[in-house]
Amino acid sequence: MKTAKRALSLLLTGVLLCLLCACGSNASSTAETAQSAATEAPPTTAPDVIETTLRQMSVEEKVGQLFYARCPEENAESLIRDCHLGALLLFGRDFEGKTAEEIRTDIASYQSVSKLPLLIGVDEEGGTVVRVSDNPNLRDAPFDSPRNTYQGGGWDAVDACEAEKADLLLSLGVNVNNAPVCDVTGNPDSFIYDRSFSGDAQEAAEYVRRAVTVCNGKKLGTVLKHFPGYGDNSDTHEADSYDSKSMEDFRAVDFVPFQAGIAAGAGAVMVSHNIVACMDGSNPASLSPEVHRVLREELGFAGVIVTDDLVMAAVSEDTDAAVAAVSAVKSGNDLLCCSKPETQYSAVLAAVKSGDISEARIDESVRRILKWKQSLGLLPPIQ
Repeated sequence: MKTAKRALSLLLTGVLLCLLCACGSNASSTAETAQSAATEAPPTTAPDVIETTLRQMSVEEKVGQLFYARCPEENAESLIRDCHLGALLLFGRDFEGKTAEEIRTDIASYQSVSKLPLLIGVDEEGGTVVRVSDNPNLRDAPFDSPRNTYQGGGWDAVDACEAEKADLLLSLGVNVNNAPVCDVTGNPDSFIYDRSFSGDAQEAAEYVRRAVTVCNGKKLGTVLKHFPGYGDNSDTHEADSYDSKSMEDFRAVDFVPFQAGIAAGAGAVMVSHNIVACMDGSNPASLSPEVHRVLREELGFAGVIVTDDLVMAAVSEDTDAAVAAVSAVKSGNDLLCCSKPETQYSAVLAAVKSGDISEARIDESVRRILKWKQSLGLLPPIQ
């Protein structure tokens, strides 16, 4: 009898242990399942600032983003409001004789009337093109050319000079420098020689890489210019300029600094008004779909493409301002550098409203412009 009771007791104990183990296993499995579900749940993502901003914009505002207008001597705020400008270009007259505080006040006034932060640009290359440092109130002496800077102090001097340029511009409220110059020429008689870094494509590429890297680190926008490369061509400010080089020459020499700048993360590329026979023998590069195709597809550039100023003689002598603006958009430009913004803004807007240019085409450019602004820390969060 005692043996039977002892056996029954052991049996019950075994059953209880099995039940307890099963419960523990189920609890552990439930906890692991919950933890796994929590781990695999997709993270909450913030709304896409670019697409949200784009959806909130009227067609008038979208078209305005495509204009990089020369700052007028008077009523700049009205121009910014009326044309919904995306960018404003300052020249020497906008800095001449002013203190740093006066310039900051001017730029703050321009920004205050714009619904979206403006790109505020300037040409501060060094050497012969110094819109800012030519003012002794802002720097004791104008910046020397990159070519001379390198010859005097090597790459360390170049890096230091580019950093000082960036700090000066940003301190004033300027967020884009229309530089570095990527053109390659070793001919002292060439129009672009004094503004170029070297006649050696690899040396020029190293300069461009360094300049873009320094500026990116400080969130100053850069513009590679003048695609597809000026070479030894004549001045398009004054008249048409024809380039007869072969595509092989462009690939071996002229494209090299642009490729370096693109790889370094430059936000924009400026296209010249040279007529380049091997790509398009009929149109200035700035108004040539084929030149833009090469830049996008062969060089792989996905950023903002900017025209050189459409008022320059190589365009304006042969093409009406309104026609040039519409053609520039159709050719693939994102930003139109212009000195006649009211006329050209109205022409592009009319072309969009008539269907001559699709709103989807405008959206493509606005996305690129907004992404550039976002990379420079200019876009506010969407409320």
